Amino acid sequence: MSRLDSYSGKMMDLVGQVGDSLRTSLPGSAGKWLQTGAALGAAKAGTRVVGTLVRRNPAVLVAAAAAAGVAWYAVHRHRRKQEANDAVIEGQSRRIDARRAPRKKAASGSAGSRRASARADTSSND
Repeated sequence: MSRLDSYSGKMMDLVGQVGDSLRTSLPGSAGKWLQTGAALGAAKAGTRVVGTLVRRNPAVLVAAAAAAGVAWYAVHRHRRKQEANDAVIEGQSRRIDARRAPRKKAASGSAGSRRASARADTSSND
């Protein structure tokens, strides 16, 4: 057995011990680091795809920006309307009874009065 074999064996034992200690001391953190790495990889790939898409179709970027602006404005107006509805208005009120306006008498020579009198004549014959 050469010295190189003994050194590589010792190094493998040392690496194994470090890995075991890391696994036992940081089980929750390792999962978080793995999730973070996966999220960063997905974000990097996504930005690459979006960058290519925007370079080829700049109108898509303009449309997306306009849609985001319209959505923001709609949410802003909705919140403003909700705040206005939640406000309490202090004051006094009184009840006003509804009254019908008096009917105007139709002129005797108008077409409306002739129709009404014709209807009255036919109903009385039955």
